Amino acid sequence: MTTAGNYLSVRPDWLACGTETAIEPEMPIIDAHHHFYDRPGWTYLLDEYLQDVRTGHNITASVYMQALTRYRPEGPEPLRPVGEIEYVAGVTAPLQTGTPQVAKGMVGYADLRRGAAVRDVFEAELQAGDGRLRGIRHLVTWDADQTLVNPLSAAPRGLLLSPDYRAGVAQLGPLGLSYDAWLFFPQLPELFDLAKAYPETPFIINHCGGVVRIASYANQRAEVFDAWSRSMHDLARLPNVYVKVGGLGMRINGFEFEKGERPPSSDELAQAWKPWMHTCFEAFGAHRCMFESNFPVDKGSYPFSNGWNAFKKLTVDASADEREALFRGTVSKVYRLE
Repeated sequence: MTTAGNYLSVRPDWLACGTETAIEPEMPIIDAHHHFYDRPGWTYLLDEYLQDVRTGHNITASVYMQALTRYRPEGPEPLRPVGEIEYVAGVTAPLQTGTPQVAKGMVGYADLRRGAAVRDVFEAELQAGDGRLRGIRHLVTWDADQTLVNPLSAAPRGLLLSPDYRAGVAQLGPLGLSYDAWLFFPQLPELFDLAKAYPETPFIINHCGGVVRIASYANQRAEVFDAWSRSMHDLARLPNVYVKVGGLGMRINGFEFEKGERPPSSDELAQAWKPWMHTCFEAFGAHRCMFESNFPVDKGSYPFSNGWNAFKKLTVDASADEREALFRGTVSKVYRLE
């Protein structure tokens, strides 16, 4: 399996030569964030996800995250993303009475730039979601260095500050929906402003807050960490903001795990991730943090089992209550999975 563009290639043979046995295999886990992909040269659907899930860790349920997959091929353009929720709800319906309950919660896409008019998409996705739609994500990644931006998720500068976009966000709360945020770390102050404006809506920061350490940021790593840390601590002051701890296997993160002769071990992952993930724990507390696989995107950097082993090693000194929150409690609360 290979990928193109901004994604790292997934190399099954390379992953297989370093896949670890799961530690603490009985610990119940809810994967807070994964995708299905159906793209030229890259298929990762339910069967592929289940293959990863069944490598030893006790994944009891998951939250599905929109990924431009199986949109309706025709009909009104704004409603075409409803096809993704229809598809995911359909293929995962048989799993809802067993384990793992894949897509026990789902996050869809809608174009929030449509303002109040976007409510029709929310309502259609709620109807299509088999009672499992929990939120919306509209990607807003922007940077002055355009080499960083994936064309599939490019957004104009300052979109979070746009009145039309905010009018769309305003429709989430009345329908009981949350907002998932994928953006780059310099945009975190804009997210703070948005989340503060809608205190009744849960905001979930994806992938530790958009860590970027390549291209124009490659030689500013200390400055990147300091700016990111300040913004994350600011966001943690807002009680309606949560963070997904994970997603640090992407090209833009600059860890370069993919360049090793073998995949990184869980010890190597934990050491590299510790400053970032422990900052999230310290700023937000365990009850506002949740672990995510971000598969298949992070699969270009390490095996599924190694990633969850690293999360377990990073929390070895946490209390039982904190670990319960990080691995299943927070995600269950935020996405109302009980």
